[in-house]
Amino acid sequence: MLASLGQIWRLCVLCAWRPGGRLGIVYFAVVFGLGLVGVHISVRLIRWTADFFNALQKLDVDEAIRQIGVFFILIAISAALNLSGTYIRKLLQIRWRRTLTDAMLDHWLAGKAFWHLRARTEFGLDNPDQRIAEDCRIFVFRLTTEALELITNIVALVSFVAILWSLSTFALTFTLFGAEISIPRYMVWAAPAYVAISSGITHWLGKPLLALNVEQQKTEADFRFGLARFRQTGEAVALAGGEATERRIFKNGFEAIADNWRQLIRRELILGMFTRPYMQTVLRIPLFLALPAFLAGKLTFGGLMQIGSAFQNVVTTLSWFIFSYRDLAELASASARLDHFVAATMEARAGTSDVRIEPSADGTLKLAGLQLSSPGGRPIQALDDVVLRPGETIWLQAPSGFGKTTLLRAIAGLWRHGQGRIERPLEAASFLPQLPYFPLGGIAAATVYPAAAETVPREQVAEWLRAVGLGRLVDIADAEAGAALAGLSGGERQRLALIRLVVECPAWAFLDEPTSALDEGAERNLMQWLRGELPETTFVIVAHRRPLGLGPVRELCLSAAPLAVEEPTARTKPDLVASPAS
Repeated sequence: MLASLGQIWRLCVLCAWRPGGRLGIVYFAVVFGLGLVGVHISVRLIRWTADFFNALQKLDVDEAIRQIGVFFILIAISAALNLSGTYIRKLLQIRWRRTLTDAMLDHWLAGKAFWHLRARTEFGLDNPDQRIAEDCRIFVFRLTTEALELITNIVALVSFVAILWSLSTFALTFTLFGAEISIPRYMVWAAPAYVAISSGITHWLGKPLLALNVEQQKTEADFRFGLARFRQTGEAVALAGGEATERRIFKNGFEAIADNWRQLIRRELILGMFTRPYMQTVLRIPLFLALPAFLAGKLTFGGLMQIGSAFQNVVTTLSWFIFSYRDLAELASASARLDHFVAATMEARAGTSDVRIEPSADGTLKLAGLQLSSPGGRPIQALDDVVLRPGETIWLQAPSGFGKTTLLRAIAGLWRHGQGRIERPLEAASFLPQLPYFPLGGIAAATVYPAAAETVPREQVAEWLRAVGLGRLVDIADAEAGAALAGLSGGERQRLALIRLVVECPAWAFLDEPTSALDEGAERNLMQWLRGELPETTFVIVAHRRPLGLGPVRELCLSAAPLAVEEPTARTKPDLVASPAS
C-alpha cells in the first residue's frame, strides 16, 4: 500500500509541477469547490427528508407540495454542479495526460534511453509504447476521479457524521449474559464499524486484482505489438509462406490474454459476491438499525427517514473504498508500470561505460586502445590505435560477424560495453544504418528526416528525388509514406536515405552498407552525385565491396577474426592496412 502511494505521489508531481500542468491545479481546485457545494446540497437534502415526511405524517398538503418544489430546486442545483464538475474534470484529465505523456516521452528519448532499453534486457521493461499511450491515460483518469472523490468524501463525512450525531440522541439498550448494556448514540458507532469490517473483507478478497491487472495490460500490449509487427513485415511472411506459423503465434498471444482474463474475472466474481449484496443492502441497513427507536416512540416518521438518510450518507461515504476497489486496483497497476518505466529510463541514462568519448582537438577521429564486448562481457573485437583524418573517404572492411556495425555504434556513443577511448571531431556527424528508418508522414518527411519537412522547400526535395532516380515520387511527395514506401525496393529506399546526408550536410558521415542493394553502375552514379553535393565531407563506410564514385578511398582492413574467448592470442588485434588511393 505504501509503495503504491509513493508511486502515485511521484507521478502526481510530474503531472502538476511541470510546465502546462500547473493550470491543472486550478482546475482541480474548482472541481473540489463544486464538490463542496454538492456536499452542502446533500446536507440540505437530509433536512428536506425530515421536512417532507413529517408533512406527510401530519397530512399537511400545502407543506408537502412546497417541499416537492424545494426538492426539484435542490436536484436542479445538484445536476448543474455535477455536469460542471464533470466537464472541468475532463479538461483537467486531458491537460494532465498531455503533461504526463510529455514527461514519459522526455524520459524515453533523453540520453537515448530508448536505445539502451531496447539493447539491454536487464531493465525488465516491456512495451514502453503501451506504458506511454495507455498507462498515462488510465493513471490520469483514475487519479482525478478517485482523488477528488476521496477528498470530497472526507469533507462530506465530517458533515454527515455531525448530522447523525445530532439526530442520534437515543441509546440502544439490551441485556447480554444478565448484564444490561446501553450504547449511547449507537447509530454513529454502527456506521464505521459496519464499513470497517466490510472494507477489510473487500481488501482481502480483491488484493490479487492488482497483479492480475498488471499482467492483463502486459499481455494485451504484447498481442497488439505482435499484430503491428506482422503488418510491417507482411511481405517477408507472404514470400516465406509463414501464415500458419504467424497464426500460431497470434493464437498463443491471445491465449495468454484469455488465460489471465479468466483469472481476472474469477477474482472479480469472488469480490462481487460480497460487494454486490453490500451495495444493495447499504440503503436498507440504516432503517433496520433505527427501527427500534421508531417503534419505541423516540422518533417521528420524518425523523426515522432523516436519520436513515444521514446514516446512509455516512455509510456510503465510508464505503468509497469498497465501491472504488476495482478502480483503485487499476490506478495502482498503472502507477506501478509508469513508475517502473521512469526508474528504468533513468537507470538506462545513468549507465556508465569504460568506452570514453572525448572531443578531438585537431579535428581527427582517433580510436585508442578500443576493445568492445557484448552486454554480457564477452569480448567482440580489439583494435589497434586508428587515426582518421578529415577530408578522407575511408572504407572499413572486415569479415561478416566481425562487429563493424558495433564499432559504428561505439563511435556514435551508443555502445557502452568495452573499454578504450574515442576522440571525435567537434563538427557535426551523421550516421546512416543498414536499415534506414522512415517516419510517419509523407515522402517529403521521409526524405529530409530528421529535419522537419516544412523546413525544406518542396522544389528542393523534388530536385533531390530526381537526382537520385526517384523522380516518380515527386508527384506524391506529400502522400502518406506508408503506402508510398511499401512499393519501394531496397535499392530505392537506400537512394532515398542518402538524400538525408545532403540535407544535413555533415562534416563526417558514417555509412553502414549504404548501397548494398544497388548494382555497381547505380552505386557509382549515386555516390558521384553525393560527393558533388558534399565535397568537404569525410565518409567512413562499412561495406563488403569497395565504395565507387567517391574518389580516392583509404582502406582499413580489419582482417582478424572476432574475439570469442577471454584469453589473448596472437590474432587478438586486427591488422589495419591502408590500401593505395584509387
